Amino acid sequence: MKDPLHLFKIGGAVLEAPDELEETLAFFSNLPGRKLLVHGGGRRASHLSRQLGIEPKIHEGRRITDAETLDVVVMVYAGLENKRVVGMLQALGCNAIGLSGADGNVVLAKKRPVKDIDYGFVGDVTAVNTRALAALLEAGMTPVLCAITHDGKGQLLNTNADTIAAELAIALAGQYQANLYYCFEKPGVMTDVNDADSVIPLLDPELYASYREQGVIAEGMIPKLDNAFRALKAGAASVQVGGRKALALGKATQLVWTTEFPE
Repeated sequence: MKDPLHLFKIGGAVLEAPDELEETLAFFSNLPGRKLLVHGGGRRASHLSRQLGIEPKIHEGRRITDAETLDVVVMVYAGLENKRVVGMLQALGCNAIGLSGADGNVVLAKKRPVKDIDYGFVGDVTAVNTRALAALLEAGMTPVLCAITHDGKGQLLNTNADTIAAELAIALAGQYQANLYYCFEKPGVMTDVNDADSVIPLLDPELYASYREQGVIAEGMIPKLDNAFRALKAGAASVQVGGRKALALGKATQLVWTTEFPE
């Protein structure tokens, strides 16, 4: 039997709320066995961009990254947010090590080709260095990955943190029982974002497609769930989406595979 691995992705709203971040990292650090954390930092990046006179551009939940914006997201994701999280985990007794995709060549990507939208310096993951990550995990370390990848030719790229979490789960599922958690500010995937009691307990691809068509699930939740179902289809042992409290109580949204995945 494969050893379990907890892959935990935390969202920008959690990063921005000091008390919630502290409690979320405490929950994460107490997860048994091997674990890995992925974070973004888009809200702080947007705030800093505006301070610098650079208006953020978002399309369907994904950031358009020109050269100026790339500088900002590298500073925020790989610098401020990454080291802040690592420092907090160390204080909790969790031996974390902060990484970008370029560090140890752990996440290789290619610049997204221009189609209907030019996303700029945005990367699509092409390879995960499972050997390097496994070496860190087996050494008792907890990798903390930000949303910066590289192309192997010196170019850093901005890559959606939800995508990175899914790609890591898929790649590491060959060696571990990969349990993927998307932790954000809501208790789960909801039919009404203003009603905490509207969490969808079980979500399969058919129901997801229906909610998406109705507009019940929209905007930034779409790429998150697209990635989550892709990870589940490709070998992740489990995928849960929800807030820290809901995850701890087993009341977050659990993704299940009961129908053919919609193309």
